[in-house]
Amino acid sequence: MKRTIVMAALLFGLSGGFSMAVAANVTMFVRHEVADYAKWRQGYDAFKAERKEMGVTRASVYQSIDNPNDVTVTHVFKTAEQAKAFATSDKLKSVMQKAGVKGQPQIWLTTSAAPGGKSKK
Repeated sequence: MKRTIVMAALLFGLSGGFSMAVAANVTMFVRHEVADYAKWRQGYDAFKAERKEMGVTRASVYQSIDNPNDVTVTHVFKTAEQAKAFATSDKLKSVMQKAGVKGQPQIWLTTSAAPGGKSKK
């Protein structure tokens, strides 16, 4: 029922109090090249429980259409602090290295944009 109400509010523009809940979410984008996607994916999937413990609420994996070893991952967190702690964790660095990440990843944090071109600040 609650999901239906939220969906209806979003569909009909009745954002009211719901926009604050959406705005609090922080999405981390991570782009990196990997030596072998299949090997990397095994390491990534094996890290799922730990990602959840570290605050990841949703995740998606994308591959470049031109290079399957060019991978972009999104992770959603409730707060920027959780996202930053995750990005700088030694465990994450170790898992990435073992999974075959090549070079330094590009990492950036975002939150949903305010409607009407207005800044959230």
